[in-house]
Amino acid sequence: MLIAQISDCHVTIDGKAYGKAPSNQALANAVSYLSTLVPAPDMVMVTGDITDNGLEEEFCIASDILGRLRAPFLIVPGNHDNRANLRAAFAHLPHLKADDPDGPVRYIDDTLPIRLVGMDSTCPPRHGGGLTHDDLCWLEQVLAENRPSMIFMHHPPFSVGIGNMDAEGFVNATNLEEILVRHPNMIRLCLGHMHRSVLRTFGRCTACIAPSTGLQLVLDLTTDAPSQFILEPGGLALHYLESSNHDPAGLVTHFGQIPGCGHTFPGPFPFYGVER
Repeated sequence: MLIAQISDCHVTIDGKAYGKAPSNQALANAVSYLSTLVPAPDMVMVTGDITDNGLEEEFCIASDILGRLRAPFLIVPGNHDNRANLRAAFAHLPHLKADDPDGPVRYIDDTLPIRLVGMDSTCPPRHGGGLTHDDLCWLEQVLAENRPSMIFMHHPPFSVGIGNMDAEGFVNATNLEEILVRHPNMIRLCLGHMHRSVLRTFGRCTACIAPSTGLQLVLDLTTDAPSQFILEPGGLALHYLESSNHDPAGLVTHFGQIPGCGHTFPGPFPFYGVER
């Protein structure tokens, strides 16, 4: 089983996030890169900030690019997204259907050996995230079914040492952590928002933050670090369970970089003197 996770694509009408980052092309590069993977992904999870401004036109562009994926894909929104515009652009995706187009996105997918749980951590108009009491009650019921599960949402419910992002906080983080502690079948918490590859333990499970496909936050661990980005290569996370491994606890997460947008990675080259 291979689940590819991409995040923080920041698609814009003119193709450049913040006037600098070629975010649309970077997402297209990510889609092309995923088509080269062996084994091919069984699912692609997109963990929010698909667009930069939540505009209908941006979502149409994103829908066109993501529509080139060979694998099925699931989406959760980020704080830069607009729920109604997201649902309109991806109306063909069953997991986004809702009576209220502005309502939160929540779903489960049981097509793989591990249950995929999508949650909406956006709290409009806040930049930071959180979960409501209804979200937490729903999650408690889902995890109580005792299936091996991975949660995908946009905002990390913990600090990572990047001061300007940590200051946002996360509503009901302690309540979420208590739920995860009660359910050891929760094996991975998969997140975005930070534009960096980050690992941490949260609620006794491994939490991993996928980097952005197009622009990364400057890695500055000082408490008063300014909010800045850098045009490092786009990246992604790959969550892999070997076919011979029937224990979901053996799930492995790899972080990779995506070639393109001026970034080339010479190689591969053989190691010399390595006995096999």
